[in-house]
Amino acid sequence: MTRLPGAEAAFVDPRKISAYLLNAAHPQNGGKARFFRDHGFAADTLAASLADHRQRQPVAHEQANPHGRKFVVHCALASPDGRDPCITSVWIIDAGDVRPRLVTAYPKGA
Repeated sequence: MTRLPGAEAAFVDPRKISAYLLNAAHPQNGGKARFFRDHGFAADTLAASLADHRQRQPVAHEQANPHGRKFVVHCALASPDGRDPCITSVWIIDAGDVRPRLVTAYPKGA
């Protein structure tokens, strides 16, 4: 089972959470904000759960692209409401870097 390389040093831009994942007004949010908020997430709890998710869940898919290496991680995200939904999180290690950074997260199957 492959884990996200460099997961312990991964970077989540706080704006990615507050201005995108939890922002229902963002034009490309696609219901992510409602999904995460319905599971009890606020910015700090979502950031902490994504940190746990990237370190514990296996990489389901890896793909090189012109920007670097993209990694897709699936399943249980520890949630404040205890339902621990299955999600997909996408990470990239940019060319010339060693730290993964969060690209997006969404309900698995969405």
